[in-house]
Amino acid sequence: MLTSKQRAYLRSLAVNQDTILYVGKSGLGAQVFKEAGDALKKRELIKGRVLPETCPSTPREAAETIAAATGSEVIQVIGSRFVLYKPDPKEPRIKLPK
Repeated sequence: MLTSKQRAYLRSLAVNQDTILYVGKSGLGAQVFKEAGDALKKRELIKGRVLPETCPSTPREAAETIAAATGSEVIQVIGSRFVLYKPDPKEPRIKLPK
């Protein structure tokens, strides 16, 4: 479980990141979960976006569903964007404040 200070730190890192995960009209399927899992392994912190005009899920629902499927944590949901975090169990690249 992350502290509020750690969440704030991760949010500050996510500001400069590009959005790499898009959830569209096909919704939340195995392909989205696989892409999110691969990206989390590579980056630990990813930013996603729900396309509101086509996706049947709300951004909060999508973020929580993807987090549950990948074992990650929802850091932030603002508008149609969300941020997920999953540290590498062997070698975390992002050093969190205590």
